[in-house]
Amino acid sequence: MIDQQPISQSRNGLLFLCDGSAAHSLMAAGFARYIGPSDMRYYSASLVPGATPAEAIKAMRELDIDISRTPVMRLDDVPLDTVAVIITLCADEICPALPAGVAHLSWPMPAPADQVQDEEDLLQGFRRVRDSIRELVSRLF
Repeated sequence: MIDQQPISQSRNGLLFLCDGSAAHSLMAAGFARYIGPSDMRYYSASLVPGATPAEAIKAMRELDIDISRTPVMRLDDVPLDTVAVIITLCADEICPALPAGVAHLSWPMPAPADQVQDEEDLLQGFRRVRDSIRELVSRLF
């Protein structure tokens, strides 16, 4: 749980980091903002930011969480001096070296675009990832 981590007022950020379009980290930050403490800062970043897939936005809207206007940050743009915990949602071999003194959790997530036949398969893939992320974020708080 997050409340067991060394969080202070100056270092109360939670960073969700992924390697692709940031869909996974946006979903995780969306859930954290929805269920987590309001006095924490939540960041979503990607190693290679891109457009958020429409299916990720739709999957989250189904739960009344809007991530469509959430900015996708590059890791270099995150104020790491305010971050107490980094949660990576990418494969460990892809994720970068992380700063010392920051707690790290790894939640590798499959890419929903892998092995899909059509748009409905893609949306179903994002729903499965969304539900997995929701469960993991719920355990944090």
